Amino acid sequence: MSHGNSISSNFGLADAASSTPEERALVKRLNAGVIAMEKSLEANLHFGDAHTDTIARYLFEAGGKRVRPLLAMITAEFGDSTRPEIILGAQVVELIHLATLYHDDVMDDADLRRGVPTTHTVWSNSVAIITGDLLLARASSLASNLGDDMVKLHAATFERLCLGQLHETTGPQKSADRIVHYLQVLADKTGSLIASSAVVGLMTSGAPREFFEPLREYGEKIGVAFQIIDDVLDLAGGETGKEKGNDIRNGVATLPILLARAADDAESKSLVDRIDDAIAANDDTTFDALIDELRASRHTTETIARAKQWATEAVDALSILPDGLPKQALVRFASRVIDRTT
Repeated sequence: MSHGNSISSNFGLADAASSTPEERALVKRLNAGVIAMEKSLEANLHFGDAHTDTIARYLFEAGGKRVRPLLAMITAEFGDSTRPEIILGAQVVELIHLATLYHDDVMDDADLRRGVPTTHTVWSNSVAIITGDLLLARASSLASNLGDDMVKLHAATFERLCLGQLHETTGPQKSADRIVHYLQVLADKTGSLIASSAVVGLMTSGAPREFFEPLREYGEKIGVAFQIIDDVLDLAGGETGKEKGNDIRNGVATLPILLARAADDAESKSLVDRIDDAIAANDDTTFDALIDELRASRHTTETIARAKQWATEAVDALSILPDGLPKQALVRFASRVIDRTT
């Protein structure tokens, strides 16, 4: 599991916010909060028998960056950051995230998650699906302790997650713009939970209501930017723990290939045709070379530019918030999302 300054470094805190007593205090408070969340969540991941507990705790114990609970704790700084409800709210968003990982790995037929074999490869598809449902049930139970507004937020977020997955699975309608459809899928599948994480911190800390919409917008836009950058990383492999071009090879839409398919110039059409032919022929050597070509193309450059625009709009949404360390952390996080390509 993730501990220490590695947690807050996800928001650019450990390296950039350690020069004053106030900054060091914030780093210490956030790290302590995530550690407390992990300990409490560990205690809540018990379901009556050791075998079930092992499966339900499998991905939690594999680690993770804990970005969503940490975001909740940062936004809680705009209210009373000492309230114990904050830790409980952070558990809810992390449980929802964990549940979606169990489901996503089945739908993507993924082999690895967080450096370990995926749940469905260790046990079965059915076990992974039911375990994800079990974690969502526990998240609902914990959310009910935080009042009706939290339950409604939890339900609305889960609805959007399901819609995003459904729309990704069924694909765009014939008359729909494929890129617009794809960006909406990202907003639903990733942006909605990150946005809810930001709002959870505000709700549980009693922060001003006028902060809710700006931080919801920030979370959703930064979530879309994050996923677009993942599309760029897919072309290189490495950091994602997958083979180069893994998503494209498996028929998953990513923004660089969608932009290439939408282009009408001969060079782009040729590149797309050659990629499709290499996949059909199971020609890994040619496919790898073509992915390098796509990575060097204007379509990847445009993908990065679009991610930067989403991140810029996310930061712009924070203008209403008071200046200070929490706001600085959110701005730094937006930069770190984009910097993953360098």
